[in-house]
Amino acid sequence: MSDHLTRLTSVRFQPLLPPWLLYVLAGLCLVVTLLALWRRSGGAGWRGLCFALLLLWLAGPMLAHATWADLPETLLLVVDRSGSMAVGTRAAMARHAVAQVEAEAARMPGLAVRVVPVLSGTTTPAGGEQAGAGGTRLMGAIERAAADIPPGDGGSRIAGIIAVTDGQVHDVPALPAPGRKPVFPPGNPDVPLHVLITAAGEQTDRRLRVLQAPPFGIVGQNVTLRVEVEDLGPHPAGDTTATLTLKRDGDTPIQRDVPVGQPQDITVPVTRPGPMLLALQASTLPGEVSTLNNQAIVQINGVRDRLRVLLVSGAPNQGERVWRRLLKADPSVDLVHFTILRPPDKDDTTPLNELALIAFPVRELFQEKIGQFDLIILDGFENRGILPMSYLRNIADFVRAGGGLLLTAGPEFIGPGTLQDTPLGDILPARVPEEGGLVEQRYQPMPTALGSRHPVTEGLPQTPPPAGTAAGNAGWGPWYRALVADPSQLSAGAQVLMTGPQQSPLLVLNRVDQGRVALLLSDQIWLWSRGEGGGGPQAELLRRLAHWLMKEPELEEEQLTAGISDGRLTATRRSVSAAAAMQVTVIAPDGSRHPLDLAAARPGPGEPVAAGVASAGIDATAPGIWEVTDGHNRAFAAARPADPLEIADLRATATALGPFAAATGGSTHWLGGDPGRPDVPELQLVGPHQRAYGAGLQAVGGRDWIGLRQHGAHVVTGEQADRLLAGWAVLPLALLLLLLAWRREGRG
Repeated sequence: MSDHLTRLTSVRFQPLLPPWLLYVLAGLCLVVTLLALWRRSGGAGWRGLCFALLLLWLAGPMLAHATWADLPETLLLVVDRSGSMAVGTRAAMARHAVAQVEAEAARMPGLAVRVVPVLSGTTTPAGGEQAGAGGTRLMGAIERAAADIPPGDGGSRIAGIIAVTDGQVHDVPALPAPGRKPVFPPGNPDVPLHVLITAAGEQTDRRLRVLQAPPFGIVGQNVTLRVEVEDLGPHPAGDTTATLTLKRDGDTPIQRDVPVGQPQDITVPVTRPGPMLLALQASTLPGEVSTLNNQAIVQINGVRDRLRVLLVSGAPNQGERVWRRLLKADPSVDLVHFTILRPPDKDDTTPLNELALIAFPVRELFQEKIGQFDLIILDGFENRGILPMSYLRNIADFVRAGGGLLLTAGPEFIGPGTLQDTPLGDILPARVPEEGGLVEQRYQPMPTALGSRHPVTEGLPQTPPPAGTAAGNAGWGPWYRALVADPSQLSAGAQVLMTGPQQSPLLVLNRVDQGRVALLLSDQIWLWSRGEGGGGPQAELLRRLAHWLMKEPELEEEQLTAGISDGRLTATRRSVSAAAAMQVTVIAPDGSRHPLDLAAARPGPGEPVAAGVASAGIDATAPGIWEVTDGHNRAFAAARPADPLEIADLRATATALGPFAAATGGSTHWLGGDPGRPDVPELQLVGPHQRAYGAGLQAVGGRDWIGLRQHGAHVVTGEQADRLLAGWAVLPLALLLLLLAWRREGRG
């Protein structure tokens, strides 16, 4: 491998005639000469020599003088810097090994070293290859680096490839047929691949694999996970069981012993709607290289099977069609709807079988099966002895036990003996007086300050602008009838989200023990569906009301959420109160606690300030489940590895690259256990088809050695050609030979 100039002299031909014509003449001369020899003609030999001399001259023999320069050959030094190389002392050992190889290669003339890093992330300008979600793509990085090195006139310019890695490579090509050597990199035959593994020998690792995990689960039912604990590499015999720990959303961990190498089914109950994080961890295997892949995180979203809603309309009205269309359009809702066509006190001669298709099953609905419903809607329901007091008390108990009640009220809600005077009155959030309780006038429903922040009414389409501000949005369409509740008689904790005439409460929500109640003090929301005065968001408002009553997590007033992205946890607290700043506690997977001060969220350009929203971030690189709590609410987030394939097997091993390296004529070497002094083999230059590696006794000093192939690549720098036979010399000589042939023939 030198860069000096080399001179070579050779003979080449530059015919004076087309080759085909030259071949024809040669054939004719041969026939004539052979015929003369067969007839024993005198001078046949001299005549043949003349023909040969003329044909040689016509072939144009040239004496060529060429000079070329040897091209430097390249050593590709591939350095694995993917995620698995961060385990233990591998990265430090790799740095020292690379430094030794570069120092030794620098002493070899004509050898250039090109370092090719293989990173986890985006492709680097130096030729690094993305590991990312696809694992370590080391062979792809070699191919790209080799494509930038054009071959020389003598063949490949790549003397060899040395890969410093832990052996966890996920794009190793398939081996060729037995007896055949792979051409790798493509277009560069006979390039040996040598692998330097950053360990003293094959390592042991235990990993936990989630074979099957459903993304969704029905609330109140169980889901089944299938997992498997595997032990990889050499490990002591008899390790047949492992302890599997399951922790759900920060609850008390559950442990069980499972056999190693056998899939196991784990049953987990789904207790609430929304995301549920499960952390699974396998016990440590003695001597394993890392416990990073002993754990796994599974997220299961709890969903309700079907929401069971009971809708009772006190009389046929314009609004019941709105309710029915809304609830029937939701595939997750089972609707039971009854309309009271005739109250019990009305006596006429109409046969009962002509009043309704089925009888109103009062006892079955309000005593035997009331606990099977999630929400009860009383739409314009007038109490005229239809439901006995015991059944109304059952509805109140149903709410206190965790159910939802939505009541839309009209004129039937005021006066003596109405629902306000029954056991239901104890759970209703507002009371309407008999005198002056009904107002019939045109008015526009308006959100309150609380309503502008409450998830039920925040951001509804066509929301009216605040009073005193100029805006192009005219707001919601008008209603013409409302009940006026006494603001001083609101229940404790009642939330007024909308106001009606004279700013009286129009939509009031409240929590009652474990359940929830919503009271709409007007029976004219159906006007929005008809487009009265531009209409309004009737469908969206009723949908949100129903889902808030059924405790959907995204409609909670006080929300605490957490998420992890790019190694950073973001905690966000949403509150209906105007105060945004507060402090939460972040609990890491190892149990350490970190206080975090939340600040008011900054809106984007042109966006309104979101009152009651505060957030902050903190570094969260440790894998596992992180918990955020404000003392009342808790939120969880999972920190997962950026590249699951990269940590699936954390052993340093020769099983992946070893066979392929041997097929190329290369070798595999272990760097030992001292990261500061790795056992790097000696570099030697070998010729084509020579052995490219050797054991310690075959090298000076007893070190193992690896060979770099000398291909002799070069580039021609100059060329000169001179004619060997000049015409002025050939013609006299040819005449002399013909003269000798004539004289010999004359004597015969």
